[in-house]
Amino acid sequence: MDILQEIVAHKRIEVERFKAQLSERDIHRQVEAILDFSTPSMAQALSASDSGIIAEFKRRSPSKGWIKEEGKAEEIPLAYQQNGATALSILTDEKYFGGYDDFIRIARRSGVKIPILYKNFIIDEYQLFQARLCGASAVLLIAADLSLAECKSLLQTAHALGLEVLLEMHSEPELEYAELGPDLCGINNRNLGSFVTDVENSFRLAELLPKDAVKVSESGISNPDTVRALRAAGFRGFLIGENFMKTPAPGQALSDFISQL
Repeated sequence: MDILQEIVAHKRIEVERFKAQLSERDIHRQVEAILDFSTPSMAQALSASDSGIIAEFKRRSPSKGWIKEEGKAEEIPLAYQQNGATALSILTDEKYFGGYDDFIRIARRSGVKIPILYKNFIIDEYQLFQARLCGASAVLLIAADLSLAECKSLLQTAHALGLEVLLEMHSEPELEYAELGPDLCGINNRNLGSFVTDVENSFRLAELLPKDAVKVSESGISNPDTVRALRAAGFRGFLIGENFMKTPAPGQALSDFISQL
């Protein structure tokens, strides 16, 4: 069993535990109470941005272990916003990435206004309600762990809740998922099974995506030259986490990166 299969198997157990703590009926009721509050559009923000940087708050990973265990959700996301991030990605998976839904709530309370991506392994619509409840603007759906029918259903529910969808694909066979009409099409340069990373994956698949798609390149980006080349290939979003999080001051690292663009 590869890492993705292990994570998804654990996620199914985790979601059932969440449902036992807060029933589906109750979370639906809580979300219905806030549906009149809109969230900022990530697709629009990236389309209008000169840099397109989606700065990620990522404290650990299955392959690297802890990157910044002491990283605070009330400090780093706001520092990203203050230093020019177009949008944020916040990991909310606890077991493998050291994240929590509360990190998005805390970031919002600290003053973050820009779009936030709820970064998790979503396999149940319950998680979409969790994302909306904590203040996310968009959710990640991963083609590798969803059937086409499951992905379509989750995408429709996300839209009904006022959430945008970043649909992540990694290989050519998965590109058929782009026909579902997500708000953003992501190409992950990291194989979620082996965790091998190759930015060439984005260049290889870019021209096969729908021409009008808002394209996002994810993982393994550490050089401003790479961002310039990806932008020339049609990408408008660039998800970068580890490159900033491993530094003493992630917000300043983002500022330095953007200045080189």
